Amino acid sequence: MQTITRSYDDYETARGVVEALQAAGYPAANISLVGRHEDADDSNAGEGAGVGAAMGGAAGLLAGLGMLAIPGIGPVVAAGWLASTAAGAAAGGVAGGIVGALTSAGEDEENAHYYAESVRRGGTVVSLKVSEDQAPAAEAIMDGATPIDRDTRLTEYRESGWSRFDEHGAPYRSGPL
Repeated sequence: MQTITRSYDDYETARGVVEALQAAGYPAANISLVGRHEDADDSNAGEGAGVGAAMGGAAGLLAGLGMLAIPGIGPVVAAGWLASTAAGAAAGGVAGGIVGALTSAGEDEENAHYYAESVRRGGTVVSLKVSEDQAPAAEAIMDGATPIDRDTRLTEYRESGWSRFDEHGAPYRSGPL
C-alpha cells in the first residue's frame, strides 16, 4: 500500500474528490479528509458525529464527517484514518498530530509539514491508501480537481518566513493561503 495525498484550496473541491474516489470504487476506509470548513469555525469542535450529513455527505466517508480540534490548526472537519490517528494523538497528548499521522502513512516529513500547514491556513487535505496498481487512476482523479501546486505554495510559505508546521502555534485566521 502507498499513500497519495493532495491539498485543495477549499472544502467543496476536496469533498468532490472524495465523492469521485468513492464512485470509482475506492473504499471509504482508505480515504481521509481533514480541512477547514466555515462550519468548523462556527461549531464546537467536540460535537463529533452527524456533521457529515449536514454538510452534504450523504453516504460513505462524508457521512461520518465530524468536528475535531487539532493542535496548531484549531477546529476542522475530518473523517477517515488520518483524522482518527491525528485525533488519537491529540487526545493522548502525543506529539505529532497530523504530521505524525501523515509520516506514519508514508509521507516524507517535508510533505507532512506542508499538508498540515495547508490545513492550518484554510485548505483541505484528501489522503488515500491504495495499492501500487490502483495509484495511477487515483492520482488522475485527485489531480483532475486541480490540487494546490505544492512547490509554488511551499515557496510562498517560505518567503513569508515559514519553515515547518508548528503544532504549538496559534491557528491561522487570516490572509491568503
